[in-house]
Amino acid sequence: MSLIHALVARGSVILAEASTDEHDFSQAVQTILSKIPPNNSKLTYVWEQYLFHYVSEGGFTYLVMADDAVGRRMPFSFLYKVQSDFTAAHPSPPASPHALQQSFGPTLSKHLSEFNSQQNPAASSSQNSDALYQARDELNQVKDIMVHNVEQILSRGERIELLVDKTDTMAGQSLAFRRGAKATRRKMFWKNQKVLALSCAVGLVVVYLITAQFCGAALNQCGSKNT
Repeated sequence: MSLIHALVARGSVILAEASTDEHDFSQAVQTILSKIPPNNSKLTYVWEQYLFHYVSEGGFTYLVMADDAVGRRMPFSFLYKVQSDFTAAHPSPPASPHALQQSFGPTLSKHLSEFNSQQNPAASSSQNSDALYQARDELNQVKDIMVHNVEQILSRGERIELLVDKTDTMAGQSLAFRRGAKATRRKMFWKNQKVLALSCAVGLVVVYLITAQFCGAALNQCGSKNT
């Protein structure tokens, strides 16, 4: 399966969509739609083994989800075909969710089936080939389309918040390290003072013992022996 899910949206509001797969990709689709800038753009997002290709023009977004093996030529041919049919059929579409599901949903399903059949050369029709040839000039622009990973589409605010969290964590770790260093220095200082005091006490005791051998325990015999 090549093209899996397709939709037309106005901003982040999906007007019509179609799918060839039973899985629910709504969360990934909504995430991408919420990050698409309001200006005209063409982009490809990577999510696991899938690619989300879109064309955004005039406030409308045409998006298709495809296997990564299919590349980008056919998906963007599909998108240009969908864009052409949509603008011709709905010059002033409503903005309510799935407002065009009944009228344009079958068109999306039809194009998904047609373009997927192109993967089998025996099933290719002249009509499908014509659709590719008609989009060939526009496909020259595909080479300029960037590829982004879905995990890299965090908004600037989310990135700053993440950076601030990391900075606060580092600051907290640095403060804890400084406090620990001060406590260690204080502990070592008093330990050294105790050792010094103990050494002085031992020295005084040694001097006293030596002196007591000659002068007595009360240290009062040295003078009397000299007289």
